[in-house]
Amino acid sequence: MVDFGLIKKLIEIVKQEDISGLAVEEGGVKYEVKRERGVVKEFHEPVKGEKKEISKKTEEKAKDEEEGLLAITSPMVGTFYRSPSPDSPPFVEVGDQVAAGKAVCIIEAMKLFNEIESEVSGKIVKILVESGKPVEYGQKLMLVKKE
Repeated sequence: MVDFGLIKKLIEIVKQEDISGLAVEEGGVKYEVKRERGVVKEFHEPVKGEKKEISKKTEEKAKDEEEGLLAITSPMVGTFYRSPSPDSPPFVEVGDQVAAGKAVCIIEAMKLFNEIESEVSGKIVKILVESGKPVEYGQKLMLVKKE
């Protein structure tokens, strides 16, 4: 059985000591936590005057730009989790203020739990992925209105 308390402690140690990872073996089970920074991308308005067809994704991107939103994207392929354990509250909710460096979610990749931090301060305006769903590298996870 997974010891979520131990995982939380390992995450805190990695954060406090500002190290890239930590591995512990307990009762024949190996727990490993690695730290990777979340990727925040700023969207820029498409060049005006282009006569190319605009895809749905490009239209969404343009809409985000107009609203001044930044996306927190997945730095890896894995499984998205909104909270550190099934019985814990989510890291953030829509409407929450986040500061740069605040954990906003976890992505599990190859049985490693990677805490994803916001690189900008602002307000969470939309969470785009459901907890427990797979995510791809570069996929938008959340939209933040920079303040």
